Amino acid sequence: MYYCSNYTVAVLLCVVTMFCWGSWGNTQKLAGKTWRYELFYWDYVIGILLFSLAMGLTMGSCGDGAAWGFVANLKASFGTTWLWPLASGVVFNLSNILLAAAIAVAGMSVAFPVGVGLALVGGTLLNYAVKRQGNAAMIALGLVLIVSSIACNALAFRAKQSASGGTGDASATKKGLILAAVAGLLMMWFSPLVNRAIDLTFAKEAPDAGLMTPYTGFFLFAIGIFISNFVFNTVAMRKPVQGEPILDGAKRYFGGSVPTHLVGVLGGCIWGMGTLLAFVSGGAAGPAISYALGQGATLVSALWGILVWREFAGAPKKSALLNTAMFILFVAGLACLIMAGA
Repeated sequence: MYYCSNYTVAVLLCVVTMFCWGSWGNTQKLAGKTWRYELFYWDYVIGILLFSLAMGLTMGSCGDGAAWGFVANLKASFGTTWLWPLASGVVFNLSNILLAAAIAVAGMSVAFPVGVGLALVGGTLLNYAVKRQGNAAMIALGLVLIVSSIACNALAFRAKQSASGGTGDASATKKGLILAAVAGLLMMWFSPLVNRAIDLTFAKEAPDAGLMTPYTGFFLFAIGIFISNFVFNTVAMRKPVQGEPILDGAKRYFGGSVPTHLVGVLGGCIWGMGTLLAFVSGGAAGPAISYALGQGATLVSALWGILVWREFAGAPKKSALLNTAMFILFVAGLACLIMAGA
């Protein structure tokens, strides 16, 4: 089983996590405006599940130490321990569907900074409460800077709306902000829940009794997402936040083109890679720092929305200055988090 025991390498893996978590939303954009996000989300969830299984049977099963192997660990950890990653998957899935809805109605540069930003702060504090690893003062300073960057992004959007007369997309943006905020408050719980079941001290012959490896935990987490999707996404299709209800969901879904489905699966694989690396690096970096660094995805996604998808096109100079401040504050916050674990 591959694992990370070096802090510097763990930080680099967390940076990869940040780019993965901040980039999967592009696949939702690439799927096209005619392909509703509810339909896209089925492929996205399938991508996460397939990726978790593939990694468990490969990277999670290689090397010495049979007790750490994917299949052996699944059997050994069977019992109430399974409930933690399964519950984590359910909580995450509900929050992520709400985040996808926020992206659909308000754009990446609004949904991610608000939703993932709240999840970053709350999840980091919860993870630190579970395992107090890292300098508390530096972690707190990093979070303050990141919250300030989120506020700059919100003010930048307000300036854009004011310049356009506050009409048109104002109601959609307000709805998107509410959806993103609820998504963030839920998302902050998924990492602490799954980390309760994962043994992050790899320098042993076998995991502690009843605990699981990152690969096993990630697979069960993905199963929780997949199963709950039949409830949450079905409701989302019948009572959408935007557009008409999708009453012929199966027909619409299977009527999609192969490239469109593959784009959604790719999105799930991209997010899944980031999540697995966050779990694998959690032992060396510490759960709080690993989670917080990965949630730097907020910055990455905001830059995608601003630079590539031109979601701030036509905005006043004030918006550009505020977004620049957002970037500087976010980088400073992430630097504090890295120093907190060094």
